[in-house]
Amino acid sequence: MKDMAVADEVVLPPQPRSYEGVNWVGLQTLYLREVRRFWKVGMQTLAAPVVTALLYMLVFVVAVGGGRAVNGVAYGSFVAPGLIMMQVLSNAFANSSSSLLQAKFNGLMGDFMTPPLTPLEHLIGFGLGAATRGVFVGGVAAVAVIPFARLPMAAPWAIAFFGLGAALIMGFVGIMAGLWAEKFDHMAAVTNFVIMPMTFLSGTFYLIERLPEPFRSFSKYNPVFYLIDGFRYGFIGRHEGSLTAGVAMTLGLIAFTGFVCFRMFQTGYKIKT
Repeated sequence: MKDMAVADEVVLPPQPRSYEGVNWVGLQTLYLREVRRFWKVGMQTLAAPVVTALLYMLVFVVAVGGGRAVNGVAYGSFVAPGLIMMQVLSNAFANSSSSLLQAKFNGLMGDFMTPPLTPLEHLIGFGLGAATRGVFVGGVAAVAVIPFARLPMAAPWAIAFFGLGAALIMGFVGIMAGLWAEKFDHMAAVTNFVIMPMTFLSGTFYLIERLPEPFRSFSKYNPVFYLIDGFRYGFIGRHEGSLTAGVAMTLGLIAFTGFVCFRMFQTGYKIKT
């Protein structure tokens, strides 16, 4: 009779795990995946940006800048923070955007959506993974350009705030681009027509007051200008724009881009078919 009772019991399939609060295991796994993903191709993600930064230093500082000064500091010291920030911006954007686009292209979005992760946990995992790459590559680029430019640390808080803020913003922008894009041509369009113009019209290699109109006015509304200007202030102690506006804009963009990404994950924008 006991055996018959056991046989009559209903066998239920395994139930989804119920998480209260944050799924720390899943969040850590997603973050480590994003970090290990760029770490496995170190020659592409680390060596290539360093070579690019050194080439810029060679062309703009040695060949063009010579011994002249900009804003009261040596041209090399003026340019170097901008070159470092360029690596932070481009690598943070590339990490999250390429991760999502490749997952779409290979039909692997289910690997992200199936685990019990909330939209906020997806946002944090992809965003912090992208920021880690941006900050790490920026640090490596800084070490590479130090022999060619004197980089004092006038305001370490500004270096940390604007560096991390820029990495998070571009990581979130990369998430938006990766979810929106349906092919690599779309991503190339975002990079060539949005990211690159904003970067090169941001005062990386010059004072924006020397630009002709309408580029001078455009640069004053360019958020990348305030990121680079604040980051440069952290090193040389001089800034061209308003630091208060730069801090407010950075915090505002982190909140805005983060919220947009959260809603895209929450609604399943171009994820659920």
